[in-house]
Amino acid sequence: MGTGVNALEAVVLAAGAGVRFGGDKLTAPRAGGVLLASALAAAFAAPARAVTVVWGADPAVPETARRLAGQSGQTARLRLVHNPDHAEGMGASLRAGVAALPADSSGVFVFLGDMPRVPHAIAGQLADSLTRGSAVAPLHGGRRGHPVLFDAALLPPLLASTGDQGAGRLLASLGDRLVLVTTDDDGVLFDVDTRSDP
Repeated sequence: MGTGVNALEAVVLAAGAGVRFGGDKLTAPRAGGVLLASALAAAFAAPARAVTVVWGADPAVPETARRLAGQSGQTARLRLVHNPDHAEGMGASLRAGVAALPADSSGVFVFLGDMPRVPHAIAGQLADSLTRGSAVAPLHGGRRGHPVLFDAALLPPLLASTGDQGAGRLLASLGDRLVLVTTDDDGVLFDVDTRSDP
């Protein structure tokens, strides 16, 4: 398949230990399902060829992702990648996910598995704006949120991600090459850290 919107990919970072949550965060019950379900649904709603779930600390994530994909008829689009270095932080998971992408990928959406309220329409809006820069992210209340869409030219620096900041330093270096898409939906900012989060 050639480059362009049809060659976009999505990665869901789901390898963390969820220490503040008390462990097994992404497979914990939430809203009649599990926490990972909403983030995975948002990723499947993106204009991406496939959705790569990067897992690590919680061994239940792969089977949970397979079940959720099957329930939504998305099994063919699901890929699973194990990150043996998950304890290093988000940077290692980002590296693992990007390294697993097909060579002809024209870009990648990066979703976080602990963000259950990402609006499904936002990924399409980001894709529509990618020609204006090297990366696109939603903006709510003056704060940059998730998911973030990276052009193929940024895949090599993503492979150099380290620590627990993910792509934060890379995004900060882009200047006006980072396009921000304003949204009224605060779901692009909301994540679950502890069991008491709403």
